[in-house]
Amino acid sequence: MIGARLGIDVGKARIGVSRCDPLQTLAVPLETVPRTSGATGIDDDIARIAELAAKYSVVDIVVGLPLSMSGQQTASTRDAEEFALALAQHLRSSNAKITVRLVDERLSTVSASRQLQQAGLRTKKTRGIIDQAAAVVILQHAIDMDRYATAAVGRLVGTDI
Repeated sequence: MIGARLGIDVGKARIGVSRCDPLQTLAVPLETVPRTSGATGIDDDIARIAELAAKYSVVDIVVGLPLSMSGQQTASTRDAEEFALALAQHLRSSNAKITVRLVDERLSTVSASRQLQQAGLRTKKTRGIIDQAAAVVILQHAIDMDRYATAAVGRLVGTDI
């Protein structure tokens, strides 16, 4: 599927967002969104991501799925799944034709932190930047994997609603 995509790194306090060009060549940092949604439903964070998706004519959103190194689910895994489902439901209720997929993101934040340190940025003062950089790692990984796969990588969210 050709078109711009968003990458999402869901955290407890912040959500890193990245985007790519319509030809899906390169992921770049976009924004850090304060985390406001929870089990109660749609809040400002999901609405902001939907606004970004509309602004950039996004066709697909890739949400990082944080698994343990052994591949097991954690509390963060469930949080990312719930967020992705709420986002997919919000997009569907808005009649947006945007898919939402969960993609394994093990070590994305570690990789992003190392890249920023190598660039000379101190991580304590750049937490929001780390979130965006992790979203870049997640999206770029999905772009690269999709280029060589016969089907889109990850697990589609919200197709049974």
